[in-house]
Amino acid sequence: MKLLITGGAGFIGSALCRYVIEETDHSVVNVDKLTYAANLDSVSSIASDERYAFERADIADADAMADIFARHAPDAVMHLAAESHVDRSITGAADFIQTNIVGSFVLLEAARAYWDKLPSGRKDQFRFLHVSTDEVYGSLGAEGLFTEKTAYDPSSPYSASKAASDHLLTAWHRTYGFPGLISNCSNNYGPYHFPEKLIPLVTLNAMQMKPLPVYGDGSNVRDWLYVRDHARALLLILQKGALGEKYNVGGNNERTNLQVVHAICDTLDEMKPADRSRRSLIEFVTDRPGHDARYAIDSTRLQSELGWKPEENFESGLAKTVAWYLANERWWKPLREAKYDGQRLGLLKHA
Repeated sequence: MKLLITGGAGFIGSALCRYVIEETDHSVVNVDKLTYAANLDSVSSIASDERYAFERADIADADAMADIFARHAPDAVMHLAAESHVDRSITGAADFIQTNIVGSFVLLEAARAYWDKLPSGRKDQFRFLHVSTDEVYGSLGAEGLFTEKTAYDPSSPYSASKAASDHLLTAWHRTYGFPGLISNCSNNYGPYHFPEKLIPLVTLNAMQMKPLPVYGDGSNVRDWLYVRDHARALLLILQKGALGEKYNVGGNNERTNLQVVHAICDTLDEMKPADRSRRSLIEFVTDRPGHDARYAIDSTRLQSELGWKPEENFESGLAKTVAWYLANERWWKPLREAKYDGQRLGLLKHA
């Protein structure tokens, strides 16, 4: 099976590309615009494989998408290309609207046109998986979990743009019979994560004994999913999921942000001791506008219907992640020097 994976040079997309090439006999066409958060070094280990191809293109470019479908003739699409950092969406929403909504629309139309012309056998087998986020559901209270039936209630420009693209996929399935399905995941972490997100930012700052910023009082709760477990789930959903349906993917690892930071500090103190505890580097900073209190995923459907379960718990996944950053300065140092040095993002400026 030939998979067209959009956003395959990003964090989750590159993990998916590596998983497919390393663990299956499928082939991959990686389509990525190569924005600031994309990094071809994240797929360098598979770049020479004959089953892997890369296309630099914008999913919002209709001509480019039509050409890629025509030349590569994929059997399925896994759509991960997106602007994804909430803080950046607060001060620069336009890119999120353009890529996450307009780009998803253009890609859907290119895929539908291609699918319409496939011979009956291949047309029946074609699938389009839209990869989304638990942030479309909004915020939970102290109890309960997000299920596939939870109503959408996005709080940020990022989550609103992802909610819109989810609705596009659902509408294309219902209106045109397009063979699409959706996954919604909790917070991912693991190797090759761009350093603006919580775990890589704190890990790299702590390695360098720099301040560790924690929003508000650190009580916001997230469910953490190891990225390779997510890649396994995505391929399973694509192959066995019911068309027109949604599947939540969670790691069953709820932690407050402060607990996450403490865990990173303690792990680094053990792996690379410093002259003082890294917990002493923690600084509480002004909270993010519209910061949802708690996310927690119920992945019962995915586990019971499709047989998936995470292989990593938070402790084992975090240990692998921290060890990877310690061993791979060549990957993250150029990013810290040229693209993102750890500065605060997402602060509103008032006149």
